[in-house]
Amino acid sequence: MDAAATQQVSQYLDHLRLERRLSDHTIKSYRRDLLCLRVFCDSLEITNWPELRDHHIRRFAATSHAKGLGGRSIQRRLSGARSFFKYLIRENQLENNPAVDVRAPKAPKRLPETLDVDQMASLMAIAGSEPVDLCDKAILELLYSSGLRLAELVSLDIGDINTEDGTVRVTGKGNKTRIVPVGRYARRAIDAWMRNRASLAMPLETAVFVGPKGVRISPRSVQARVKQRAKAAGLPQRVYPHLFRHSFATHLLESSSDLRGVQELLGHADISSTQVYTHLDFQHLAQIYDKAHPRALLKNRRTTDRQSPEDDEESR
Repeated sequence: MDAAATQQVSQYLDHLRLERRLSDHTIKSYRRDLLCLRVFCDSLEITNWPELRDHHIRRFAATSHAKGLGGRSIQRRLSGARSFFKYLIRENQLENNPAVDVRAPKAPKRLPETLDVDQMASLMAIAGSEPVDLCDKAILELLYSSGLRLAELVSLDIGDINTEDGTVRVTGKGNKTRIVPVGRYARRAIDAWMRNRASLAMPLETAVFVGPKGVRISPRSVQARVKQRAKAAGLPQRVYPHLFRHSFATHLLESSSDLRGVQELLGHADISSTQVYTHLDFQHLAQIYDKAHPRALLKNRRTTDRQSPEDDEESR
């Protein structure tokens, strides 16, 4: 691609940061996906964006799939390309959007991984009293108590948490702010950490959670700490920060069935994003069936008596 095309990408990323106020993490994803598209264009000797046609974009998707990229990732790449071309059209730098009718291959639906309540309790059982132990416990408790995203957690400032009324002010995707409850266990852990925070934090640091250097903790450090604590707790599966959010949503829905309420707590703009958590395991569904369905009740009553030959025949 020529210098003008590269400049257009830079201007678009500035637009995302300054006008749409997207997070740094989201902008990095756009930059990475557009870089992949530019490399693809270079392989076809396409030097500027107006040269692209829909068959080029289809080939780009097919090539990505052939390299092992999943349907969801290809869908994200195409969505980023469509948004970029839409921006160029708005700026009168492009006439048509070549990605508008291109679709990614269907991705298999995957249910989110979760930890059960007992696993979560064992993970939270951090016995140490050193500042790093108190910090880790507060991080884990808050992730599970309030269902925060990793980026939301690390961006928290001291003024965002009110342990007296049990709330935390969170700035989520699209710079949207929401108020989320904080449970009593998380409040205790946060209070304990805040009493010891000064021993680690730099004097002018405003972040709630800090790393060894006394400044705001990085997402990568939180990931490493969560992994380390899971290993210490003897959990066999891979544990990562977003798993707490999955578990938070799943456990709430299993107890309350209030989909709209969970949507608000998670900060989802679209309820379809929350509906993925409405799955229940078969055993739980079977228990509901046995308690509520008339035929199941009849069967339960009949099995208290001696089975008839007809019953034996049906059971084969």
